[in-house]
Amino acid sequence: MKRIQSRLLCPALFLAFSVAPLSASAIVDGTLANTLSAFGTASAGEGNSATANIGFSLDFFGTTYTTLSVNESGNITFNDPGGDSDSALPTLSQAGSPMIAAFLGDVDTTGSGSVTYGDLSVNGQNAFAVDWNNVGYFSDGTNRLNSFQLLLIQGTNPDNYTIEFNYGQIQWEAGQADGGTQSGGGLGGQSAIVGYTSTGTASGTQFELPGSSIDGAFVTGGPDSLVTNSLNSGGVAGRYEFNGSVAPEPGTTALFAGGLVAVFLFARKLRQV
Repeated sequence: MKRIQSRLLCPALFLAFSVAPLSASAIVDGTLANTLSAFGTASAGEGNSATANIGFSLDFFGTTYTTLSVNESGNITFNDPGGDSDSALPTLSQAGSPMIAAFLGDVDTTGSGSVTYGDLSVNGQNAFAVDWNNVGYFSDGTNRLNSFQLLLIQGTNPDNYTIEFNYGQIQWEAGQADGGTQSGGGLGGQSAIVGYTSTGTASGTQFELPGSSIDGAFVTGGPDSLVTNSLNSGGVAGRYEFNGSVAPEPGTTALFAGGLVAVFLFARKLRQV
């Protein structure tokens, strides 16, 4: 499959892409008060979601939000609930609404997996959290399971917060609606996307983590394994942090995007040594 070129218009992203041995799950422990009802996503545009209070105000690309939609399919959205229930998208910019996606894929929770969300304390800071815990893939795929987390960590003002993705295990990458096969364990097809988009239009600012939409990239053992690599100031394996002030600053985007490419290429060289 052709690699989709990542677009980065976020000068505040932490440049710390590193490779480290996985010693423990990066997911922050805590009991979340709310649970989405079990659902199997059957096609694009379907899926379970719920509106939730963030608990604080945050500025996402120039618009301040106090609520969001938690979507079963590995993402949260602003303004429009539901998101896309599969990852069969050319880029996140065509997702249809402002979105933050920890793992935009065809999640199915009719098995033992669950999606929980609510308030959480992270190193003494208030946070809004969503946990996708041992979730399978459409349809009723439970032979491979994924566990991952999305955190919005409050800062000192609406512009100063942290977006954090944490991964415990990634065993599948696509449901049947995306061309993945049960016999292959949810592999192949149109694989998952990780990142965020501002407006959901082709011209919207977006970032996609390297490995998005590439078969075999994000799963454990893949070249861009989400549980093995990292993008955070502390080098914690399986953790990816972004400064919430994601709106581009004039004159900085081209330079910063080049910097990320350089860091990513350097990290890939480390893997080959």
